[in-house]
Amino acid sequence: MITGLDHVVVLLQDIQAGSAAFETLLARKPSWQNSGEGADRVLFTLDNMSLELMAPAGESPAADRIRNVIKIWGEGLASICFATGDIGKMHRRLERVALKPDPIAEVDNTDRVSGQTLHWKRTRAMTDLTRGVRMFFLELAEPRPPSAKTADTAVLGLDHIVISTEDPERAAALYGARLGLDMALDRSHQEWGQLMFFRCGDLIVEVVKRPVAGNDKAHDKLWGLSWRVADIDATRARLLAAGLQVSEPRAGRKPGTRVMSLYSGTCGIHTLILEKTPRVAE
Repeated sequence: MITGLDHVVVLLQDIQAGSAAFETLLARKPSWQNSGEGADRVLFTLDNMSLELMAPAGESPAADRIRNVIKIWGEGLASICFATGDIGKMHRRLERVALKPDPIAEVDNTDRVSGQTLHWKRTRAMTDLTRGVRMFFLELAEPRPPSAKTADTAVLGLDHIVISTEDPERAAALYGARLGLDMALDRSHQEWGQLMFFRCGDLIVEVVKRPVAGNDKAHDKLWGLSWRVADIDATRARLLAAGLQVSEPRAGRKPGTRVMSLYSGTCGIHTLILEKTPRVAE
């Protein structure tokens, strides 16, 4: 039913500052800009998903709700939206696995720069039943326009999204048995904790239980993003030249990868940059 990750939503106080930060990080221009329903929105569309930035706009109950969420939880990752090719079948599955989806809504949205309009159908599972993670499901009527690259070292797409949990068994049941994502890895390590990888299109939903115990076993949290690049050294040079704080590249936990951490310019989101190293011919 789920064909991939359609987009993730980031809540921000200042849409212009957030858009500028991600233009620098991704080396891409926004592909879509829109205002309405109490929010300003900017989208960056990459090879395998979109990043939606959202900030409260004006005075309305909808804008106040967004401000209240930011006041309580802070800026950062707010929701995840899975792609599906048949929203009707997806809705029926969500009902069968007792995730109590909202009625399917038909939505359209117009880009204020190009005037282009996109259409889609969506539903949302009850957040209390998705372990506190706001989770949407969306069927697009037409593809989104891609974000133009501003450098040869532009980010290609998302490699994985990280979800933190204190109850890995129930989290595994949600993403595997109930949502139908294929588990590609379940590994424990005394330093990392327990890692579970679920395939979602050509990227990974990573669910992690860290070694340090938390106190909320009922609620998971959207925790971080790992962006995929072709050349991590060239990307690091670009980000350093832009004034960002970046670690040295190191071997990733996943064999055949190199990663580096970003310490600024991420709007408070835990962020990795990842390169898949080419295989050496035997």
